[in-house]
Amino acid sequence: MAKTISLVLGSGGARGLVHVGVIRWLIEHGYQIKSISGCSIGALIGGVYAAGKLDEFEEWITSIEQSDMTMLLDFSWQSSGMFKGDKIIDSLRQLIGEIAIEELPIPYTAVAANVAEEKEVWLKSGSLFDAIRASISLPLFFTPHVINGEELIDGGVLNPVPIAPTFGDNTDVTIAVNLGGEPELLKQEVTPVSLPTKESNLHDKVAHFIDNLGNNVKSKMSFNFAAYDIANQAFDAMQSTIARQKLAAYPADITLEVPRNACGTLEFERSKEMIDRGYHLAQTTLGNRL
Repeated sequence: MAKTISLVLGSGGARGLVHVGVIRWLIEHGYQIKSISGCSIGALIGGVYAAGKLDEFEEWITSIEQSDMTMLLDFSWQSSGMFKGDKIIDSLRQLIGEIAIEELPIPYTAVAANVAEEKEVWLKSGSLFDAIRASISLPLFFTPHVINGEELIDGGVLNPVPIAPTFGDNTDVTIAVNLGGEPELLKQEVTPVSLPTKESNLHDKVAHFIDNLGNNVKSKMSFNFAAYDIANQAFDAMQSTIARQKLAAYPADITLEVPRNACGTLEFERSKEMIDRGYHLAQTTLGNRL
C-alpha cells in the first residue's frame, strides 16, 4: 500500500521551484500526497498541485523563462510594495480557473502573516488565489493583501516552513522542504571582460526597466532598489534562522534542505534547473528512506 504524505512547502522565492520537482518524484514513485501546507512560493505551488494543474504550471513557468518577466509585474506606485501582484494572480487564474480552497480534493493551508498583530494566519477556506496572493506578499516587493479586514504579508516572515497545520493529519509521513538551508560553496564563473554581460535575471531586468523610465515616473515610485537588495538579503537570513528554530522545535519526519544560495529570490529564469534540482534532491534524500 502506498505511503501517505503530509507535504510542507517552504518560502524562498524562485528557489521554491524545487517544490515542483519534489512533487514530481513523489507522484512518480507512487506516494499519495494527502495534505499540503505552504507559505509564499510553497503556497503557490502547493495550491497549483492541489488544483490538479501542476503540468500546466510547469509548462507555463518554463516557457517564459527566456522572455521578459517584467511583463507580469504591475507597478503599485506605493511605498508599501513595488508591485501589486495582480498580473501574476490573473495569469494563474487563466491557467487554473477560479476555485475555492474548500473545493480542492485534499486539505490545503496557505500561511500568511499579520505583522500588526504579530501572528500567523492560516488560510484554509475562501478563494485559492486570495490565499496565494496574501502568502506571496514579499515585504517591499509586493504590496500587502487584505483578507477579512486583515492586512497580510508573506508567511515566511513568521514561519518559513509551516509544519503546524499538518499536526492533525492522519498520514504516514510528514515531509518538509526548507528553502533556507546552509549555503553551498559555489564555483566562481569567470566572464571574459571583452564580452558584454547579459541581463540574466529578473532583478536586472526590473532595474533596467526602471532606469529607462522617465524621471517624473521614477520619482513617483518611491522605491530604492539598492535598499531592497539589502532588505532581501536580510529577509533571507532571517527566514533561514527562523526555519532552523521552527524545525528544531517541531521537526518533520523528513526534511529536504535546499541551500539558501542555490538560486536568487527573483531568478525565475532558472525554473527548469530548479525543478530538476528538486527531483534529484528528492531522489537522493527520500530514495532510501521511504
